[in-house]
Amino acid sequence: MPAAARRYYAFPLAYLMQLRLLRVMEKTLLSIGHGYSAKALAKRLLPKGWRIIGTTRSPEKAAALKETGIEAMVWPGGKLPLGEVSHVLTSVSPGSDGDPVLAAQGAEIAGASHLKWVGYLSTTGVYGDHQGDWVDEDTALTPSTERGIARVEAEAAWAALGVPLHIFRLAGIYGPGRGPFSKVRSGNARRIIKEGQVFSRTHVDDIAQVLEASIDRPNPGRAYNVCDDDPAQPQDVIAYAAQLLGMPVPDAVSFEDAELSAMARSFYSESKRVRNDRIKDELGVDLIYPDYRAGLRALLERETSRT
Repeated sequence: MPAAARRYYAFPLAYLMQLRLLRVMEKTLLSIGHGYSAKALAKRLLPKGWRIIGTTRSPEKAAALKETGIEAMVWPGGKLPLGEVSHVLTSVSPGSDGDPVLAAQGAEIAGASHLKWVGYLSTTGVYGDHQGDWVDEDTALTPSTERGIARVEAEAAWAALGVPLHIFRLAGIYGPGRGPFSKVRSGNARRIIKEGQVFSRTHVDDIAQVLEASIDRPNPGRAYNVCDDDPAQPQDVIAYAAQLLGMPVPDAVSFEDAELSAMARSFYSESKRVRNDRIKDELGVDLIYPDYRAGLRALLERETSRT
């Protein structure tokens, strides 16, 4: 074939191959730090034909992920396969030196212009203490803890990349394997009383449905609070869990007298009620568990059905 003809056919062939690659990548998620929330999202996406590449820190965890249908890779170590994916979710917490994902491959992520959606799992801790008042996504970010400050800096660093970023500020997470039942059963649960203290919470299944809804309705640059409708005092949650189990309600202990780790004590340094209107109005989310009572009942029913 003459050289001119070869050039004529080479262009459309290369173009078609590129289109084919893009179609293959269309539903491919890179989940960096594939943990509790990301696993719940994977359960929703895998049955719908998604390819999910998940990173973890150890070969043992990678092997366990592969059994669930995840293409697991050990990371840090090697390069993240950004060229193979259309969507990225990062669940990696920032450290004292900033966000480790950006430190390792921030420039490559910024240059991945083909990405359709990038999700960053943050925390409602970025709002700081509001003495029990309500906050929403437009509230100023005034964290009072080192963790909250690091999250604000990480959010800004991801936003500076220019990728189609979506930030999810998660309230206290509970779900299968994470809840108050084991503490109540063991007798180690305490109802710690601090006047005016309230927390917002979210079931992991609701996190997953919010993430999927955002993937279906991308709006780059948007932040979303992910929490239920009922901010509550922590002692009320413990008491309700005990009632569901038919066990005595644990004794009340004042915050001042409670023996708490520095980490646990820091959680009590901030009190706020978090609004979740945006996930409903913009993403069309109908919460599976609108309050902790519905969530705990479902967890106990799940436990009972497996015994």
